[in-house]
Amino acid sequence: MADMLDAGERLNAQELRELQLARLRDALEHAYRNVPHYQAAFDKAGVRPEDCRSLADLARFPFTTKADLRENYPFGMFAVDRSQIRRIHASSGTTGRPTVVGYTEGDLDVWADVVARSIRAAGGRPGQIVHVAYGYGLFTGGLGAHYGAERLGCTVVPASGGMTARQVQLIQDFRPEIIMVTPSYMLTLLDEFERQGIDPRSTSLKTGIFGAEPWTEQMRAEIEERFAIDAVDIYGLSEVMGPGVAQECVETKDGLHIWEDHFYPEVVDPLTGEVLPDGEQGELVFTSLTKQAMPVIRYRTRDLTRLLPGTARNFRRMEKITGRSDDMIILRGVNLFPTQIEEIVLRTPGVAPHFQLRLTREGRLDALTVRAEARADATGEERAAAAQAIGRAVKDGVGVSVGVEIVDPETLERSVGKIRRIVDERARTQVREG
Repeated sequence: MADMLDAGERLNAQELRELQLARLRDALEHAYRNVPHYQAAFDKAGVRPEDCRSLADLARFPFTTKADLRENYPFGMFAVDRSQIRRIHASSGTTGRPTVVGYTEGDLDVWADVVARSIRAAGGRPGQIVHVAYGYGLFTGGLGAHYGAERLGCTVVPASGGMTARQVQLIQDFRPEIIMVTPSYMLTLLDEFERQGIDPRSTSLKTGIFGAEPWTEQMRAEIEERFAIDAVDIYGLSEVMGPGVAQECVETKDGLHIWEDHFYPEVVDPLTGEVLPDGEQGELVFTSLTKQAMPVIRYRTRDLTRLLPGTARNFRRMEKITGRSDDMIILRGVNLFPTQIEEIVLRTPGVAPHFQLRLTREGRLDALTVRAEARADATGEERAAAAQAIGRAVKDGVGVSVGVEIVDPETLERSVGKIRRIVDERARTQVREG
């Protein structure tokens, strides 16, 4: 494996720090000189690019938030002339204006390189067929995976999302070794294989590269057991680049190595913004080191994790995302994340790995109901036992009482992209009760 690493992966610790500092100083200068938002933000904070004399000095510079990107919609954060932009991506904008990101030709080359590096770290090799079931379009997942796989020398099947029965047919007919998709949609594919009477363990798939949403070790175990594949995590976000910012290595599966020669990570206290030492959990923050079209300085991802030493690579690892600070539910004073419920559902006999959390208002208090699907062969007694087991495990493990409904198989909405775990009906129930 060592002879397959690229030049960036071969850097020792000292070489990496020197490269990071040089690229960081260039990134700060590029942003300050070419993006009015950063010039105003740096000036307000009383710092200039030349004040960054060490990597630790980055903490003196202001954060960038999603609100900053939205306030500069559509092209206000671009650092190059619009004529140099070769591609534009954007978020869905479901909670406001979409966040827009742009790429120069050089940015697209770097992106393809880091995704190719990621697929190789996941076990992919040139000549293999990659089935890409991430959505194509303004979402970065599909095209990011596509060009990275081609850069590695793979054959790409650009399936995109949806048309689940056809996806199963393509996997059966084209016999890909690798699939790139959200973990929740992989479970939807699993259901379709079984509905068609096909043993998922009999497919050609050897590796699944899953990202775009948090997922647990329990879900990994479920997918690996029922598909007989290696399931590994990929991380990215549009605002920083797209997929390929960090990747789990198939030989260790112990967290995601961040490609630190292109993306500089920090973990900060979500409330104070103070930089935390490696090993402590907090909010992940990224600074792009090589992006030209839209550099981002200390972008607050809202993802919660911690930084750990490298293992399969010299780069530091980030622990699997445990949740997002903006996905956290505060229920009667207790902090709760959907991934905590997922762990409980996946280890409960009689239920399938499909669930949703329904938030309602009962009088002056918020209430949470876990809705989980029964497995097709579960009896009435097994369903009742599963409901009791989930309620008890949430109470014991999280410290809050919740309602539990075990619903019929294939009742809950299926995902073709990022799954919606939380259904917030509090405003509606409050109006009805009022």
